[in-house]
Amino acid sequence: RVRSIRETVLESVAAYHQQQRMRRRFRKSLSYAGELSSAGRSGGASTSASLASLAGPEDDDEPFWEEEEGTVELVQLGANRAKNVLVLMSDTGGGHRASAEAIKDAFRIEFGDDYRVFVKDLCKDHAGWPLNNMESSYKFMVRHVQLWKVAFHGTSPRWVHNFYLAALASFYAKKVEAGLKKYKPDIIISVHPLMQHIPLWVLKWQGLQNRVVFATVITDLNTCHPTWFHADVNRCYCPSEEVAKRAELDDLKSSQIRVFGLPIRPSFCRAVLVKDDLRKELELDPDLPAVLLMGGGEGMGPVKKTAKALGDALFDKELGKPIGQLVVICGRNKTLSSSLQALEWKMPIKIRGFETQMEKWMGACDCIITKAGPGTIAEALIRGLPIILNDFIPGQVCVHLLSTL
Repeated sequence: RVRSIRETVLESVAAYHQQQRMRRRFRKSLSYAGELSSAGRSGGASTSASLASLAGPEDDDEPFWEEEEGTVELVQLGANRAKNVLVLMSDTGGGHRASAEAIKDAFRIEFGDDYRVFVKDLCKDHAGWPLNNMESSYKFMVRHVQLWKVAFHGTSPRWVHNFYLAALASFYAKKVEAGLKKYKPDIIISVHPLMQHIPLWVLKWQGLQNRVVFATVITDLNTCHPTWFHADVNRCYCPSEEVAKRAELDDLKSSQIRVFGLPIRPSFCRAVLVKDDLRKELELDPDLPAVLLMGGGEGMGPVKKTAKALGDALFDKELGKPIGQLVVICGRNKTLSSSLQALEWKMPIKIRGFETQMEKWMGACDCIITKAGPGTIAEALIRGLPIILNDFIPGQVCVHLLSTL
């Protein structure tokens, strides 16, 4: 019954857009009859065969991504060109962007110029409220974690988020469609739980499900929100067996599911530099133990409180000298950075903003204290750092002491 409500909303929107496309095609056929007829059959035997194998013989003469009214351009999958990969993410925390950039770097290293990879937030760039305001909403809710908890659990039932996302699709699908046409992707990869539903409906309306590969890369280690799982994706890459089991419970087939771990930036997989050399490069004390403190890309959680406690713990009052040093990564939280800079410290401390070379800071330190961000946990484990988790939000790992080495 609930599914029929969702289908009614979406099918009415699909019918409207189909009617609009037929009108545009009719106008094009009047204005560009000869040009369109010749262009639609100039792809050559190899291109037609490749396209037919993906879309079937009925679609041989169809454009891959139609241009707006008044232009004619054929872009076909299988043509002699670099393939376009569109990675969909949102800056709701640093983990989604880090995963997106990791995938982009991996494409570059593995395939060179054969693929052009774009990392974009289509909702922010091409939709309206509340989709274009997810970043600000996320920051507000994680500062008031009870609001996040209500939103997380309140939207978990399938009938709730399906109806909610269907309603949003009825308003913003056309704008998202314009964003997709801008990049003309051959492959779409989502690294955010809200980046599946509307793009997949756009592909359905355009009849491109068999021509555009759609993959979801889940970036939560265990307690995933159900919006991560969409039965229409070609592949769902899970970071753990637990997540794969959840995917099967949400109607994904075993043929769609792959367990591959989290996408990690290639710099963490290269040869580890010597700690002494890293400390010299980063201007850290070569002899004192170093603690790395961070709160994700947004500098969230009890970072300031923890830093002040470490300031007291890492100074020996009897000896009158420090017994350790501290590195604080504040991310994009400029207020946190300014407030820490204003304090007086009795031991060596480095206060940094948003960092793009976390592999060096992790390699130079002896342990890390952080919130339970999946990407940070995976990167720290690769570097062999003992991890203490001092904060979490629903959907993240809830363990206070993850590992000691």
